[in-house]
Amino acid sequence: MAAPQSAPLVKQLTSLFAAQASWISAHDPRLRLSAAAVFALVTVNLTHFVTLSAAAIIAAGLLVSSASRTQWRNLLALESILLILLITLPLTVPNGLALAVTIWLKANAVGVMVLALVGSLEPMQFGHALARLGVPSQLVQLLVLTIRQIYLLDQEFIRLRQAMRARAFVPRSNRHTWRSYGWLVGMLLVRSLSRSQRLLAAMRLRGFHGRLYVLDSGQWQRHDTALALGLMLLFSGLLATDWWLR
Repeated sequence: MAAPQSAPLVKQLTSLFAAQASWISAHDPRLRLSAAAVFALVTVNLTHFVTLSAAAIIAAGLLVSSASRTQWRNLLALESILLILLITLPLTVPNGLALAVTIWLKANAVGVMVLALVGSLEPMQFGHALARLGVPSQLVQLLVLTIRQIYLLDQEFIRLRQAMRARAFVPRSNRHTWRSYGWLVGMLLVRSLSRSQRLLAAMRLRGFHGRLYVLDSGQWQRHDTALALGLMLLFSGLLATDWWLR
């Protein structure tokens, strides 16, 4: 039963994480992951307001040129969390306003850059890029399987919720509602375990021996080298400007 469902599931995962075509999507995933990591290291070491603002503007510019609806929703979730920090920190820490603005700029710059460069990568592309960058295969395998299992959990939850609605369940603040939610969580765990066992059986039938092979044949192109050099100059300029302003 697992084999016929695997192809539709792959298509659903692809459509779930795929982003609108942009110039960033044409570049090698290894470059995008590396650039996001280097930018994060550079940004957390910036101290001046000017360079932090410049880093945030650069990240925002990249996001505007490549964002999909999913990325904008993720950005909205990030901003809602940072807004709480921006409101509460000045009330609890001396000189908290300056600290809150610094943290807000750093978190925004890093988060927006990650969304711009990495947010449009599909799970398999992300896993292949990590493997080609030398990340241990066990970690890559765990990441890929975790993403897939999260998707399966979400599908099981939707199916169980629809079954509850079909039986005229209306949530209220009473004992019956909380007991129903308890059964929902229990059935979700049981069904997720069953789906994971079916997944393992399907992988073994396909010759799985504890290792996922990287089948991505992406090649490093000249425009990847050009973008890498440009980003290196940009990041170096941020660090140099921040050091000069100190």
